[in-house]
Amino acid sequence: MKLFVVTSVGFLLAVEALALKPVYFQQPRAERRTAHIRQVTTIPSRAARVGLDLCPTCIDFTGQAINTLLNIILNAGVVGTCGELCQLLEQKTGSQALGAVCDILCDVVGIEEFIKLIEKADLDPIYFCELLKVCPIFDNGDAKITMLSVTPSRGPQGTTFVVDLEFVSKNGTGTGQIDLEILAVDGLPLGDAFLNKQSPPGTYGLKFNIKAEPDPNCDPTQQECEQWLPGNYVVKVAVCNGECGSAHPHSKIYDQNSTNFTLTG
Repeated sequence: MKLFVVTSVGFLLAVEALALKPVYFQQPRAERRTAHIRQVTTIPSRAARVGLDLCPTCIDFTGQAINTLLNIILNAGVVGTCGELCQLLEQKTGSQALGAVCDILCDVVGIEEFIKLIEKADLDPIYFCELLKVCPIFDNGDAKITMLSVTPSRGPQGTTFVVDLEFVSKNGTGTGQIDLEILAVDGLPLGDAFLNKQSPPGTYGLKFNIKAEPDPNCDPTQQECEQWLPGNYVVKVAVCNGECGSAHPHSKIYDQNSTNFTLTG
């Protein structure tokens, strides 16, 4: 099994050097609370990491910036150069890092094609970065989940539940996601999705920590807050090519499975 440990939620992308905050994929369903989920292992790649890896950098950037870019394109009229578009993005977000990455990616194809691809991607970061040709496309991939468990299976509020996932790929996987969803007792949507870079054939393992306690930073006047009530919680996991649930090309669910844990009173 191929495992290695990371020290923060999700993936530590190369773009951290540019001070971008990690962003997590939100499914085109209801917004999901992610504060309680921590990935403690991730999927390695045999490719050597030299300099800035544009695929995860592009996906991370797009997840943070695509809505703002679409609004700029719709409201600003004609934008003549990559520099003008990316400067507007920097002004709107207050982030020099986003502006810098915007310049890098826009220069790959030029301003006209960059704008066309933003509109065509329809809020799908992986598809956009594949259209931009900075993320590899591999449609003959596969994955079969061979193990999914939660430890401990029962515990009181405050328990950290560890989700163990293992899957096998005979042909390798394309650029995609590992999607984790929790069906909570109170019906609030919980979950997250993590980048799965194109990987060779092999057996892969991941671990996720789920802290079953109310989020102290959740403001009940602004949104419903997960209370982690006693009862049964279903954990659903999917391994996907492209964004899980996307209708765009180069997207499919390789495999999915579910398990559960019980929160005691």
